[in-house]
Order: sequence, then structure tokens, then C-alpha cells
Amino acid sequence: MLYHLHELQHAALAPFRLMAETIQHVYSHPWVPLSYTRFGRTVAAGCEMLERTTRRYAKPEWNLPHTLIDGEEVAVRPIPVLKRNFCNLVHFERECRREDPVVLLVAPVSGHYATLLRGTVEGLLPDHEVYITDWIDASEVPLSRGPFDLDDYIQYMRDFLRFLGPNTHVIAVCQPSVPVLAAVSLMAADDDPCQPSSMTLMGGPIDTRVNPTAVNDVAKRHSLYWFERHVVHTVPMLYAGGGRRVYPGFLQLGGFIGMNLERHVDAHIKMFSHLVQGDGDSAEQHREFYDEYMSVMDLPAEYYLQTVKTVFQDHLLPRGLMTSHGRQIDPGLIRNTALMTVEGERDDISGPGQTKAAHELCTGLAPSMHRHHLQPKVGHYGIFNGRRWREEILPNVRDFIRTHDRPVLAAQEPGRDEPGGVGVAVRRVRPVLPPQA
Repeated sequence: MLYHLHELQHAALAPFRLMAETIQHVYSHPWVPLSYTRFGRTVAAGCEMLERTTRRYAKPEWNLPHTLIDGEEVAVRPIPVLKRNFCNLVHFERECRREDPVVLLVAPVSGHYATLLRGTVEGLLPDHEVYITDWIDASEVPLSRGPFDLDDYIQYMRDFLRFLGPNTHVIAVCQPSVPVLAAVSLMAADDDPCQPSSMTLMGGPIDTRVNPTAVNDVAKRHSLYWFERHVVHTVPMLYAGGGRRVYPGFLQLGGFIGMNLERHVDAHIKMFSHLVQGDGDSAEQHREFYDEYMSVMDLPAEYYLQTVKTVFQDHLLPRGLMTSHGRQIDPGLIRNTALMTVEGERDDISGPGQTKAAHELCTGLAPSMHRHHLQPKVGHYGIFNGRRWREEILPNVRDFIRTHDRPVLAAQEPGRDEPGGVGVAVRRVRPVLPPQA
């Protein structure tokens, strides 16, 4: 019912939104004399704020047309290379020939689109071959394609790592730290040749018993039944995924805003002031941030509820009790995948220590294969976006990946460069998987 009321409210506000947008265009048009007065700028600013707070934000574009490599501009194209029901694996293809480390960047399924990691991708592109998980809004996935839960998430990670082949480096940002660690653990148990060379977990809830945050307290305070009854809703039939049970993105966004309400209100007041003063650059920075921040997607209910119970209520992974499709998940079996954890000193979503806990679980790794980085003076989003990500965190992640990047030995035919066909170093072997599972 709540989802339907949300849609009704959006439709009811449409005439006011259209009126505000029209007035804003009139009072900001360069041919209108009033647009050069404080009164005109005030009217235009107020109308823009009304339009922005009532609009529906579409999925943002990547807007990464090029990168700089060795001082030269190189074109970049995001291309889907593998499709699943709820996710596309996207490759940022660079128009240059380089043997850089292959990185699988795993974006969170937490309400925002993968484009939230645009800054992360931008930082990695000059020195890495980047692939990213581009998750699909659950409201756009027809019921005929079945459900999606935490076990499916883990299987997706295994599929993507197998597709990319040996010597891949995986980076999990926030929530996917748990399914990525689980997937690598299962691959280690199977002695899978496509186990990643390194695994970087950034601000993830590996053990939420450590330094719990407000997010963790909410999960512990309510029962799973409460979550299912109060925050899980059915997608209206006007969407492709009509009838699917989801955790709506607008509820998640409301939760994020509520955690820092004063900061968001202050940001909008400042934008209004910038518009009235004619400070277009500052106003544009605000637009860019909130165009991304306000763009949200729905989460499949099965995945959401299973994650709440497994990760935030029962803490099954750090207790050694987590399973997937009936198989025990034991990070202690990981021998060949180096582990790096990254945390923010001021992280109010995944508190410091929650991600670092992964090192205590990966008991099979040599000391040289462990690394931890605690970034001072940054919150959750500062771990993977912004100046401190580019200048302080990225160099450490890049060095860690380079340190553990290793060639893969593939057999050679006798009579070629190596007598007897003893083997040759190659970047990776990519098995061919079906386009849809």
C-alpha cells in the first residue's frame, strides 16, 4: 500500500512540479530582464528547489568518456559483457593496449545505482582494466525471472570471477564485502583456478558486533517479522516488475537522509543562497551530488531480509555459521587471495573495526598477504569518493594490487618458443559462460 501511496503522491504533485519548472525557466532566461535582478533570481531559485524535491531521479549516466594514461587522453566506453537477471557486468573498455591488472569492482545493492562509484572507477581507470557490477532496479525485473537473494548474490560473484579468469583482483565497496568474502571462501574450498589474486574490502559489515552504528542498532532492535511487515512492499503493476516484493529505494533514501538530516537541509539552504547570489559553479556542484544521491533503486525483498538476518542480526559469518546453498562458508580456507581492508575513521554506517574483522577470519593467509588501512577524517562515502580516496586511499589500493598481481601459467605447444611446451605467462584465461543463468 505504501508504494502505491508514494506513486499517487508523485502523480498529484506533477502539476505543481511542471508549474515550478516553467516559472524557473522564465525567470532564469537571459532574454527576461527580471532574471538579472535579485527578485528574479529568488523566484527562479525557489522554483528550482521545489522542482528538484518533487522530481523522480532517473538512473545517472557514467559520464566517463575518457581517462588519462601516461599524460595522454584515452577514450573509455562502458560495455556490458555478461548479463544476469538482476545485474550486468560492465567493462570500461579503454582504447589502448596495456597489460594492467584486471579489477572486478563490486558495487553495493543498497538502494543507489552503481554509478555512485563513478569516482572509484575514475581513480582506477588509468592503471587497471576495470569491470563493475551494474545492478538492475528490482522494480524493472519481471516476476517471471524469479527471485534474488543473498545466495544468488554469492553465485553471481563466482560467475563473474570465473568469467574474468585467473589473476583477477576484486574490490567490494560496503555491503558486498560479505558475499564477496563468502564467494572467495567457496572458491578456495573448491580449489577453483579462478580464485582472485587479491580481495579488497572497503567499509563492509563483516562483523557488525564491533563498534555498532545507528544502522546496526536499528537491525538489532526490530525482529525480521517487523522488517517484512513495515518496509517490504509490492511493486505497482505499472512497472515491469509489477507484483514483485521489494524494499523500496525511496525508503532507503529516507533512512540515509534521516541519519544526517541537518546536513542535507543545510546543503539545500546553501544551494538556494548560491542560486540567489548567482554562484553557478557552487550550485552545479550541489546538483551533481544530489542528482546521484537522490537516484535510487528497489531491492529484492528476499535478498534484503536474508541480509538483515544473516549479517546484522545473527552475525553468521564471523561466528562461523554462515552457509550458502547448504555449504559451509569458511574464510580460513583462503590461501591464495591476499586480503586488504579499508575503513574510515568517521564511518557512521560500517563502524571502524567491522571490516578489519575479516583478517581474523582469514586464518590461512600468510602475514604478508594481510593489509589494513584506516583513513583518518573520512566518513563512509569518503572511503571510495573524493580527494582523500584519490590522494591517500587509492595509492595504497593500487600498490596492494600490484604487489599481488601474478601471471598465469598456460601450457604451450611443443616446438614453439619454449622447448617441450613448459608454459608461458599470460594475463588471464576467460572461460565462456552462458549469457543468462
